[in-house]
Amino acid sequence: MSQKKKVLITFLGNLNYDTRCKNLYDTLEANNYEVEFIGFDWLTKEFSESRGNISIFKLNKGFLSISFYLKFIWNLKVKLITTKASIIFAEDIYTLPFAIIFGKLKRAKVFYDSRELFSYLAGLKDKKFKQLFWKWTEKLFIKKADYVIATGQMDSEFLKQEYALDNIILLRNLPRYYKPDVNVNLRSQLGISEEKKILLYQGMLLKGRGIENIFSILKEIPECAFAIAGGGELESYYKKLTEQMNLSDQVFFLGKFTQEDLPKVTSSADIGVALIENLSKSYYYALPNKLFEYIMAEVPVIVSNLPQMKEVVEKYDIGFAIDIENKEDLIFAIKKLTEDINLRSSKKHNCLIASQELNWEKEVNGLLKTLN
Repeated sequence: MSQKKKVLITFLGNLNYDTRCKNLYDTLEANNYEVEFIGFDWLTKEFSESRGNISIFKLNKGFLSISFYLKFIWNLKVKLITTKASIIFAEDIYTLPFAIIFGKLKRAKVFYDSRELFSYLAGLKDKKFKQLFWKWTEKLFIKKADYVIATGQMDSEFLKQEYALDNIILLRNLPRYYKPDVNVNLRSQLGISEEKKILLYQGMLLKGRGIENIFSILKEIPECAFAIAGGGELESYYKKLTEQMNLSDQVFFLGKFTQEDLPKVTSSADIGVALIENLSKSYYYALPNKLFEYIMAEVPVIVSNLPQMKEVVEKYDIGFAIDIENKEDLIFAIKKLTEDINLRSSKKHNCLIASQELNWEKEVNGLLKTLN
């Protein structure tokens, strides 16, 4: 019997709250690889570290964050030095340099998952030094990866041109094909009437995700509630904003969910929103996993009319792609999907059909072929 190949996945994040890492880990295990994961968490309240095949270390972000980075670098280096993995995944720009350096020393095959255009992140727009640093870092190390994974066709084309790459694998942020037997009843849980329609945002609470765009029109659609499933650095900001705008009867913060529990929540919504703002090249190319998770849950969507999201929505006819700066467009799309029962039913059915194509099981085959 041949020995199992060993794989190490490295990520500045928590496996339990990241669909892409969780799907990758589970898929590799199911395909007879011996898989290890090292990650880090500084956002989950009352989080306890875990060690073993899945190691997740707790980090604390202070004023200067020196201890944050020192602990991250130290634990990552120790894992990379001691691992016997012949395949290493760097799941973000932050782990890439270490995966390349130690991977090459160990003659391991290194995969870099360019899940965003990291040198063009919206969060770095006003931080030119940091932006230049990460752009330089990516340029220096990306060509040394054996394979680069892109999350969208436009991302793939950009990386190919920007860095003269010919080793790109397309792996979109698609969820597993999963239809939960039991769903969470959000209306009952939140104490809202059956007549109210639920708009759902799920994902990290970060700048440029269109949450304030929804806040700005909620008073004009009192028949709707806005549920937020996720956490992040701006969670306290949005909670304060909810109070300041007197929206506590319409906005509900659900907290973070594991990847097993999230689909049970998603399917209880009437509309899923992915209103990414065009703040950077990375956001312009956005094709977020939340869009595909809404589709899997058979929830019609309203998204920004950014090219890759718009293409999916129009191809499968599952909702509306709108100009999110136009409040009237946003209100119109919401009212159409909440008031026109036949339209909403049609979009839901189209989501069901699309989910049979847009799932991780079909998408991951291209990656698996490169591991052999």
